[in-house]
Amino acid sequence: MTEEQPLRVVIVDDEPLARGVVREFATRQPGVEVVGECANGFEAVKAVSELHPDLLFLDVQMPKLNGFEVLELLGRSVPVIFTTAYDKYALRAFDVHAIDYLMKPFSEERFAEALTRARARLAAREEMPVEDLLSEARPRTGPVERVLIRDGSQVHVIPVDRIDYVEAQDDYVCFKADARDYLKDQTMGAVEASLDPARFVRIHRSYLLNIERIARVELYAKDSRVAILRDGRRLPVSRAGYARLVKLL
Repeated sequence: MTEEQPLRVVIVDDEPLARGVVREFATRQPGVEVVGECANGFEAVKAVSELHPDLLFLDVQMPKLNGFEVLELLGRSVPVIFTTAYDKYALRAFDVHAIDYLMKPFSEERFAEALTRARARLAAREEMPVEDLLSEARPRTGPVERVLIRDGSQVHVIPVDRIDYVEAQDDYVCFKADARDYLKDQTMGAVEASLDPARFVRIHRSYLLNIERIARVELYAKDSRVAILRDGRRLPVSRAGYARLVKLL
């Protein structure tokens, strides 16, 4: 983006009045173009995929998908300025990780300040530390009960009980569920931390298994075992993984 090009922004908020405030402030700033408005997180993912904005104004508290879930799906694809009326969220994390936020109700002066910071980060091509932010800022509600996977402009919502196992694949993880593969830009450690440790066990550095899918574990070679799933698939089990598995079984 050059200085001559407008800053293309998308506004995401389930409240029409709140979207109106951001739109009004944005259109009064020089070099800003509002290219889209979204009333929920699903619309936000679709808008980012189709419009490729430079910046997202994203509400935290929304139905269906909250702001943190939207950020998880979008990853580092677009810079975000959070807007929120709920200081119960760990707003300190936004400061620590240089992610700006606007506490509702905010003034036009504060809005302009956030926009200036966003322009500076865009010019410096700084990437958001998404996983660090999510781990510190999102509400602690225990293990997740669903996994969100972005597929272009679509979002797949997978209940965890439908997941057979998770496999590490280079810089991605692959969720195996319902005889399909779902790729996600996430680390294996982050996936393991989000799932219920009483239901999912790391049997190998590359595999996280739903223990309900196990039919049996067999000795494959000296100190080497294989987990045989109910559908016949076979997964390697490391020595440390077997020790963890035994504790659950």
